[in-house]
Amino acid sequence: MQRIFVGDVQGCAEELETLFARATDAFGDDFSLWVAGDIVNRGPDNLTALKRIRGLVESGRGEFVLGNHEIHLIQAYWGQRELSENDSISDVLEAPNAGEWIDWLRRRPLAVSGEISGDPFVMLHASAGAGWSRDELMARAAAVSERLAAEEPAAKAFLAMGLEQDPVRNDLGRLTRGRSGALDGWSSKEPEKPEGAWHQAWQAAGHDYGIVYGHWARQGLHVAKGLRGLDTGCVHHGRGRDGFLTAWLPESLPRAMKATGAFDAPDDRFWQIPAKRRYYYPSQDPA
Repeated sequence: MQRIFVGDVQGCAEELETLFARATDAFGDDFSLWVAGDIVNRGPDNLTALKRIRGLVESGRGEFVLGNHEIHLIQAYWGQRELSENDSISDVLEAPNAGEWIDWLRRRPLAVSGEISGDPFVMLHASAGAGWSRDELMARAAAVSERLAAEEPAAKAFLAMGLEQDPVRNDLGRLTRGRSGALDGWSSKEPEKPEGAWHQAWQAAGHDYGIVYGHWARQGLHVAKGLRGLDTGCVHHGRGRDGFLTAWLPESLPRAMKATGAFDAPDDRFWQIPAKRRYYYPSQDPA
């Protein structure tokens, strides 16, 4: 089954449906969609995007990891976060089955792992610790998932914590929001210098696995050895640039090129679906 990895959808359901139609034309039903978080928010049609991806996940043809905007949606539903002018998740919050959507989301993983042509990888939304092995990364993500999927009072208390109060809560922040980072910490802010990016410290550690991630629209498509960053700002189209929904098809190499590692660079195994129009008119740039 052809795996198709895709970056942040953020409510851009039309572009997701265009990608789905292209994949169906190319592979019939013999593909699975792996979504690196942030199905929702900023764009116009969260429910349609959620329904498409949930259908694939529950039929065994998809994987999905939580992003920061799913965490924001859960917190908004539980009254832990006020909606801002920049949020567009009211369609989910006002749906008759909103509570069921929240329960489904908080039981999604923070990271999933596998192999591509024998090369191990992890898919997550934002960032990993520089020194984390694949086993440690998956164990930390599983610990976060266990807390989120707990009985509702315990899960609410977990999300209400400050990052400094609990190392597992801090890991949730890093996995879903991190952009800067080193061995001694992380930040959601963009680094002042390129070497401050979380993946620079991670890459320097010489890991034996790759990472597929999203979250960083301003960085754009990131292709480096061991790394594929797929957030190309579909929802940010028209803000001084063109936006795309970007998909990576790592198993689409011609037979003659199969000896190339899945996470080697350069790489041209991408589909880019142009944004249909401008969606997002923020009062200020999102954190």
